[in-house]
Amino acid sequence: MPSVAPLIDHAMLADVALFAGGALLLALLSLLAPPERRRGLLPLAIVAAAGLPLIFLLQRFQGDFNQQTLGIMLREATLAVTAFAVVRVATGFVFQVLLARMALPRILAELVIALALVGYALFRLNALGVNLVGIATTSAVVTGAIAFSAQETLGNLWGGLALQLERTCRIGDWIRVDNITGQVVSIRWRYLALATNDNETVVIPNASLMKNRITVLCRRGEQPMPWRRTIRFQLEFDQPPARVLPIVDGALARAGIPNVATDPMPSCICTGFGDSGVDYAVVVYLVDPQREWWTESQVRLHLFAALARAGMGIPFPRRVLEVRRDARPGIEARERAARLAALETSDLFRVLTDGEREMLVGGLAACPYAADDVIFRKGEAADSLFMLCRGRVGVFDEDAADGTRVRLAELEAPSYFGEMGLLLGAPRRATVVAAGDVLCYRLDKRSFDAVLSARPELVDELSRVLVERQAHNDATLQALGAEARSRHALTRAEELVRKIRAFFKLR
Repeated sequence: MPSVAPLIDHAMLADVALFAGGALLLALLSLLAPPERRRGLLPLAIVAAAGLPLIFLLQRFQGDFNQQTLGIMLREATLAVTAFAVVRVATGFVFQVLLARMALPRILAELVIALALVGYALFRLNALGVNLVGIATTSAVVTGAIAFSAQETLGNLWGGLALQLERTCRIGDWIRVDNITGQVVSIRWRYLALATNDNETVVIPNASLMKNRITVLCRRGEQPMPWRRTIRFQLEFDQPPARVLPIVDGALARAGIPNVATDPMPSCICTGFGDSGVDYAVVVYLVDPQREWWTESQVRLHLFAALARAGMGIPFPRRVLEVRRDARPGIEARERAARLAALETSDLFRVLTDGEREMLVGGLAACPYAADDVIFRKGEAADSLFMLCRGRVGVFDEDAADGTRVRLAELEAPSYFGEMGLLLGAPRRATVVAAGDVLCYRLDKRSFDAVLSARPELVDELSRVLVERQAHNDATLQALGAEARSRHALTRAEELVRKIRAFFKLR
């Protein structure tokens, strides 16, 4: 009676011990690496090591199996699980620990694992006496049919390999495919997944990516770059581009909009002449494409406020060139009443007569500001006053060297600031920044000159109001007695009268 070959001999047991021990050793060595690199290696090594006692038990009790087939199935299942764990630990140690700095594509490690498992399967089939040549010959037709039906799957497979090996796009890149823009969150064997700003995940087959054009955003070659966006607008023909461009450039440079790069700086360009006005475009560079819509909205908000401050209107649609003004009834009257009310509520202009305030109304320029707009900076030349009619502003002491700011005060409407620039032409003594949406009326020296020229004695009244305001805000004067404060105010008032008369060239 022929002898039956043992299920597990000593050589197989030694091989399993060698591979399982090697996997456990690699897992222990990986403990020297950072935690994110060794993730998952130790549990797999424990699985591989667990295969050794199972194989030993099968060898120990192999004579108790009544059915040889059952023993073979248990042996091959144990060997397959052990081999899978050993291959995963070995490839993980090489790609996650040894070659981690090279940032090799994940799909390359998966390909190595797949080839190693296929090699192991062929080795075990040959060890079991399976005729691989005969199977390949007799199943040629079946293999061809499978390959033909799976050509799309194979195309996705090779597409995924090409994308990762050529590093066309990487996890975290922002790309555009057809009309879909999103961030790459996954590259698998079959597909690439994009997360869009609409909180949608778009799955694109790799084969489709290989046939279409891919636009990689925020990268020029291998160099990371901010994403350039263009915001278009139109202004009336009576606003020359030579005046528009520096106004918009200056407003955007002072705005400090989050997510807008400062290098390169935002810029405004003239792009053409349309049917209704001159075409312009604001070019900004976004740091994070995920905040695209919010950032572009903030740019438009600051742009609109800057154009309104400069008196530049968005044109009405028209084909014939004409100068058109808003003629709706009541608007001009309401605007004039609002400006007059601002003058009447200001203690600085209470000394004026009704007729003098009416004269100043026409010289008030409406100046809207958006949140964080700088109204003026410390040290800038000045010849105007701002009347705060809506909103709040912060007053800061700003260091010209490094730009650091220290909050001095906060003004809330109705109020006014910058009076020393209007009456004395003195440089700004502080930086004023809008704290939200703000509406101011600006009064300059040219508009106020006519009132003072007609009644020069106003200088005395204005100087007294100005001194009282300064004394109220001057912390050092608060410690003085009433008599000392009065003498100080009288001396300061005389000095201010002299300076105001000199600034307005009054005798």
